[in-house]
Amino acid sequence: MPRGRRPTRPLGASPGQRFYMISTLAQSYGIHQQTLRMYEREGLLTPSRSEGNTRLYTDEDMKRLETILSLSRDLGVNLAGIDVILKLRSQIEQMQKEMNEFVSWVREEMKQGAREGFAERLEQALVRLPPQAIVRIETPARPIAATPAPQD
Repeated sequence: MPRGRRPTRPLGASPGQRFYMISTLAQSYGIHQQTLRMYEREGLLTPSRSEGNTRLYTDEDMKRLETILSLSRDLGVNLAGIDVILKLRSQIEQMQKEMNEFVSWVREEMKQGAREGFAERLEQALVRLPPQAIVRIETPARPIAATPAPQD
């Protein structure tokens, strides 16, 4: 390794993962390096850092940058709007992941119920409710007249 240079790879990075320096990213997308630094200050991008504190961007950071640029250039969304959109998008992805896990769990339970006999498991349920009778509520034939408010 040349003298005075430090490795441009963050600690704990996987060997196959690629990293890009800020100059390479700025040139690739036709933006100024200060724009990338501003996106970092605003919390829109969070690049990794090398031992020498150099910003290193991953392929995931590049995809996120493409989204940011698309929102700002093509749709005219300001930085605050981009931040809200990215946060909502992240929440939606998290909820989708949780929903997929829940659906997988329900499918497993249904398979297990079919194998073990669903009726037997239903009898062992923690909460047993008796059948409910349907109660009909009669409505008045004519509307109730509203009483006028007292006047002072």
